[in-house]
Amino acid sequence: MEWCCPISADPDHRSRPVASPSADHSADHLPASLSALFARAGELADLLDAPLSAVADVPRPEHPRPQLHRPTWLTLNGTWQFEIDQGDSGRDRGLLERELGSEILVPFAPETEASGIGNRDYLEAVWYRRTPTIPADWEGLRPILRFEAVDQDATVWVNGQEVARHRGGFTPFAADLSGVPGTGPGEEVEIVVRARDPHGVPQARGKQSHEFRPTAANYHRTTGIWQSVWLEGVPADEIRSLRILPSLGGRSFALDVPLSRATPGTRLEVVASVPGGEEVARAAVRADIDLAPHLELVIPEDAVRVWGPGAPELYALTVRLLDGAGAVLDEVRSYAGLRSTSLRDHEFRINGEKVFQRLVLDQGYWEESFMTAPTDAAITTDIRLALEAGFNGARLHQKVFEQRMHFWSDLHGYLTWGEFGDWGVHGFGPDGDNQQPPATFVGQWIEAVQRDLNHPSIVGWCPLNETHQLLHDRITQLDAVTQAMYDATKLADPTRPVLDASGYSHRVRGADIYDSHSYEQDPERFREEQSGLAAGEPFVNRRDLGPDDFPFADGAFSLPFAGQPYFVSEYGGIWWNEEEARRAEEADRAGNNAAESWGYGQRIRSEEELYERFEGLTRVLLEDPLMFAYCYTQMTDVFQEKNGVVDFARGRKLDLARLRAVQERTAAYEQD
Repeated sequence: MEWCCPISADPDHRSRPVASPSADHSADHLPASLSALFARAGELADLLDAPLSAVADVPRPEHPRPQLHRPTWLTLNGTWQFEIDQGDSGRDRGLLERELGSEILVPFAPETEASGIGNRDYLEAVWYRRTPTIPADWEGLRPILRFEAVDQDATVWVNGQEVARHRGGFTPFAADLSGVPGTGPGEEVEIVVRARDPHGVPQARGKQSHEFRPTAANYHRTTGIWQSVWLEGVPADEIRSLRILPSLGGRSFALDVPLSRATPGTRLEVVASVPGGEEVARAAVRADIDLAPHLELVIPEDAVRVWGPGAPELYALTVRLLDGAGAVLDEVRSYAGLRSTSLRDHEFRINGEKVFQRLVLDQGYWEESFMTAPTDAAITTDIRLALEAGFNGARLHQKVFEQRMHFWSDLHGYLTWGEFGDWGVHGFGPDGDNQQPPATFVGQWIEAVQRDLNHPSIVGWCPLNETHQLLHDRITQLDAVTQAMYDATKLADPTRPVLDASGYSHRVRGADIYDSHSYEQDPERFREEQSGLAAGEPFVNRRDLGPDDFPFADGAFSLPFAGQPYFVSEYGGIWWNEEEARRAEEADRAGNNAAESWGYGQRIRSEEELYERFEGLTRVLLEDPLMFAYCYTQMTDVFQEKNGVVDFARGRKLDLARLRAVQERTAAYEQD
């Protein structure tokens, strides 16, 4: 079973090719600054990334958690037994005990061609089975079985014993196998996974289509395992996680380090160094008195390295748990970036400076593998293409991206906004209560925030997106869950601003950030639409509503703007497909054939018209001194969506240098 992909099948995670340019839109004239940045990112990867697993001849062999790694790990990606359980009757039919009927290539979902299955029907339940061997040299270590993401409800058995249950298709979970008989060093263990993905119920799906086929801005579904599975050997005295909060004003990092147990006489030590170079700071604290020992790691003034856009300045971290005699009980490697965010009136500052965020909407899909990046190189390709087009960051849209996306963003100085894949709960109630996000959204989202908060590239959080629902005088499920997700985010991470919901249904009064979405395609009408920000009346998404259409509602989705930093977090979406444009000089509005070729607004008729429209729309936002950012839709074509900067295979359908020239203009916001 082959696992090649459209980008590269090279398993060496330190070789990062960029997508090959077409003959018409060459990358031969890449600016020297970008060439140097890409080279530096590769150097940092060599210094900071974990070594490959002992089994490297499988898809996605790189360490899935590069910001906290030990040498004792083993990938379980590769061939597993597999069976579709369309009626969710597998337990009754003995699937837990017997061999399964086919094979699948993990970590690719069964809907994808990369998995070897390619079944795009509704899959109510699927089963997996594999019998790996615990490494013989893990004597004295506890085997931890880790799943990076399984969609949607997962149950895991090892040697016939249930060891884990997890709800939510975007976040990791783990099972400690040390209490399961027959899981010692050198022993073969039987792992069975059932993933349930019920159709027609409210759950976090992101861009997965409710319909049988993808249509408009929704794509093919993903069921079961879609990110890496791995084993890790950890000691009894374990460093469970790291919580690293930077303070640029204090030239320091605050670290909270939860431990598996408090052993008398132990202490915790953290060492920061230049990647591949000298030590710059060290801190230590008792580890036998607090559930999560806390350290302040102060960086000397002459060793301060500030992480910022295009400046991936990082510190390598070594964290050790030592016994009373100084012997190492556990050691993990990590890294951190000294970076700040701050808000004042309309300003969102990064490292105390007014940096205009030129963001692109990144859906994170690939034709052969859907939500799973086919290779590590595919991740770097997307980041580098975006940078080449003049963007300095991305909204990571309707999906919790894998940890290696954040790793490579850190290494490229690439700004990102973390987002939850909340779509999938619309239409389960009457108008005015049509959004039904369950309470489990809060827990799933906080799992994502806790997983990713150490990454300096993430500069903002956005739990929800386009939660269209009229604002009226009753408190709804949407109101309660939006407030809970916002409050939980602020509690989990006090260092970044939070946007309660992108585009629609701002339900948190006085939230950190306010935004709107606009796909107006005429630059002059777009300028008029956006002209109210200076008067404190920015464009806000709403619905046309008559005076008697809905009691105590005027068409607003959101609570009023309160003077926060504001940006247009979706605009553009310009449809362009040269072949289709050639076939139809006068194409209808994109929505008329949304299942085949879709974009926003009136279609353009030539590539030159696209550049003109892109420049006209973008200049409206760059020339507004109160606008701190924008986000252009979108990075790539995705299935039927033909509004990407590059096509679905990451081929260059546009001249990226021309897009970069538009975006390199100094924004009015950046001028003092």
